[in-house]
Amino acid sequence: MSLFADYNLPFAIALGVMFLLGLLQIVGVGDLDFGGDVDLDLDFDADLDAGAEFADPTSAGLGGALTTLLGLGKVPFFVWLMTFLFLFALIGMGVQVFADDLTGSPLYPWLAALISGGASVPVTATLVRPLGRIMPQDETSAVRLDSLVGKRGTITTGKAEKGSPARTKVRDRFGHAHYVMVEPHEDASVIPAGDQVLLVRREGQTFFGVPLAERKLAPMN
Repeated sequence: MSLFADYNLPFAIALGVMFLLGLLQIVGVGDLDFGGDVDLDLDFDADLDAGAEFADPTSAGLGGALTTLLGLGKVPFFVWLMTFLFLFALIGMGVQVFADDLTGSPLYPWLAALISGGASVPVTATLVRPLGRIMPQDETSAVRLDSLVGKRGTITTGKAEKGSPARTKVRDRFGHAHYVMVEPHEDASVIPAGDQVLLVRREGQTFFGVPLAERKLAPMN
């Protein structure tokens, strides 16, 4: 029974996606967290500790209960997804082999995919729970937006002026990049792209910064 036969197409695709994601992880492209500076702007803070990769999902009601059931809070989503894709392909091909031995022909691809998907979800959830306990935990790597106050950043897009914030790249204490919107602390200031700023306060999703030149601070390396 060939992996590339029509009846195994969903599982061949799943393995292909898994290997592609693994390759992207190795070369450092993307961010699930794949690494590098291509960080998704996932600061769903809104004065909550949202965005914490290992936050306790049981505090989010029905959605949190579902997340717990699936095991999504036990390991990073990238690990969960890779595990699911592998199991989906493995179980699916096993289903087709069993069907072929039992009836003399494999199942329709969509039917085998449906059976495999239904079986892979609980198996994935079961496997990632012990995996999450033995993996190095990085619980402190998820930071609140307020912790970025006092950090230095670089204006990346546009210019920051009163009433018109500019996109700014800031690194937290773990070295992870965040992209936030920054206005000048002083109403008369204009901070062009490429300049570095010191974040001095935050109001909602907007930060206010002072150009390093005005504070006579040494630029970041």
